[in-house]
Amino acid sequence: MANTIRLYSWNVNGLRAVLRKGALQQFLKDQNPDVLCLQEIKCKPDQLNLFETDALKDYQIFWHPAERPGYSGTATLVRVSGETSPSRWYCAGYGRALAREARDDGPERRGQRTDCRPQANAEGRVLVLEFPDFYLVNVYTPNSKPDLSRLQLRHDSWDPEFKDLLKDLEKTKPIITCGDFNCAHAEIDLARPNQNHHNAGFTDEEREGLTNLLNAGFTDTFRSLHPTDQRYTWWSHWGQARANNIGWRIDYFFVSNSLKPHLKDAEIYETVTGSDHCPISITMEF
Repeated sequence: MANTIRLYSWNVNGLRAVLRKGALQQFLKDQNPDVLCLQEIKCKPDQLNLFETDALKDYQIFWHPAERPGYSGTATLVRVSGETSPSRWYCAGYGRALAREARDDGPERRGQRTDCRPQANAEGRVLVLEFPDFYLVNVYTPNSKPDLSRLQLRHDSWDPEFKDLLKDLEKTKPIITCGDFNCAHAEIDLARPNQNHHNAGFTDEEREGLTNLLNAGFTDTFRSLHPTDQRYTWWSHWGQARANNIGWRIDYFFVSNSLKPHLKDAEIYETVTGSDHCPISITMEF
């Protein structure tokens, strides 16, 4: 009998904030995800109060918070009663050292960090869970910043090394990677491409990074199933952008091409509020 798993991703722009608004609780109730990857959590586990912890009681939480308070960070929620659960997890950076650790057959290394890139480690940007049929890589990609001061870091270091991480892990089993990639890949992925060709999130360098990922053997799940849909996952706080749907699609699920036959659905939840991003999901069947 086939096993169906529903995976979700959401940049919550502050985990405690979205819990205080009740938005995450309502989303969990409405969607009942098997797995939910969160980005930009901006907190550490010991900062949750009893009410906030109780709201997440149905899920096992895997954390990779940033060292800097109130900044960045990732977390992955796995439903406790679900049939699919991770066998190992890696709170780590990115690059070949992590890939070697992830394939190591020795004792489980919960919470240990590699020494690959300080940005990934100190900022809590990558979290890897190993499931029976795939690796799940939750990522919060660095923003190039309005002045493009991080564009070189991203183009020369982050994007190629993140791709290397995925390809190294893929030698063991297929990959599902999701999160905020901070880039609209094609003109269809943002409302005003002509006005943003040289702005952060739509530079040639950032788009090249996503193109290289696709060329390395990965599928953009939403675009694969919805080739002409112009839908978005992030809206600026300025100028009533969300009300006017002047947005960007910068949150993605990418899967190894070998997993494409297992992909049954990909969705964007534009009506879910609580963050400047909205959730996305895929449904896989194994």
